[in-house]
Amino acid sequence: MTCVYDFTLPSLEGGTIDLGAYRGRPVLLANTASLCGFTPQYEGLQALWTQYHKAGLVVIGIPSNDFGRQEPGSSEEISGFCQRNYGVAFPMAARSTVRGADTIALFRWLDSDLGFLAKPRWNFYKYLTDRHGLPAAWFSSLTPPTAWRVRKAVERVLKNA
Repeated sequence: MTCVYDFTLPSLEGGTIDLGAYRGRPVLLANTASLCGFTPQYEGLQALWTQYHKAGLVVIGIPSNDFGRQEPGSSEEISGFCQRNYGVAFPMAARSTVRGADTIALFRWLDSDLGFLAKPRWNFYKYLTDRHGLPAAWFSSLTPPTAWRVRKAVERVLKNA
């Protein structure tokens, strides 16, 4: 059985993010972009990271240029933008393709497991996995990371061993 811990992502800082290193911890993944109307959601993602990281939550941003070409920058530009404007301290992957023929393996798995409605249709779709690495919930761009629904889902997966 495949789970989130079976995947790796190229890191924004160079190297690799091995999701297997987070085994036993819930993971919140978000496809992000710097020039989007939803870009202020970085602040909410950082707030979740700050509030729940010590309890075990991992937040990972995955920049994508797939929607409206709203993430055209280099890794250095993306990193600088996120840190300067939103104080992002959670792990960030390198820019990746999250839809279409070149979709990265992690998003192909999410699409397959969660179904058509969960496929990202814009930036800042959010995917929460449980402590077993299996999808527990997903949220569209319209749901901010600090929404009650997201917080309750995070708290639920943190409580369940």
